[in-house]
Amino acid sequence: MTGLPAWKLDRVDPGHMKVLALLLADPNPIHLDAAAAQRLGVADRPVNQGPSTMALAANMVLAAFPGARLTSLRTRLLGLVLAEDRIEGGGDVTGREIVDGQERIRCQVYLEAPGRGRVLDGEAVLVLPAADRNT
Repeated sequence: MTGLPAWKLDRVDPGHMKVLALLLADPNPIHLDAAAAQRLGVADRPVNQGPSTMALAANMVLAAFPGARLTSLRTRLLGLVLAEDRIEGGGDVTGREIVDGQERIRCQVYLEAPGRGRVLDGEAVLVLPAADRNT
């Protein structure tokens, strides 16, 4: 197995979380209001939406393979990503194969919130453009 390059996001921006909540028409106040998250005993800060956490994993794996096309991303959310969190990620290439003349790369991926542990595990499948197959 080959390891993916270490990946990190220095700060989960609460402003971006608010925009995404509006775009998703997500009425849950825990994504917008720290007091609401505290009242429900969920967290002391707003909670990132699950689809946004999955998008972080997609960004990580695409950064590892510039120009690749993500064809599949299956994830399991294990914990919360909160506003202002730093997120780190990585994973391993678990398989490479040629299918219909294109190289498909299968990876196990993860994201962590340092100090709180893993927040996402998953598997990604990418297809490399023909010109990039030697990377």
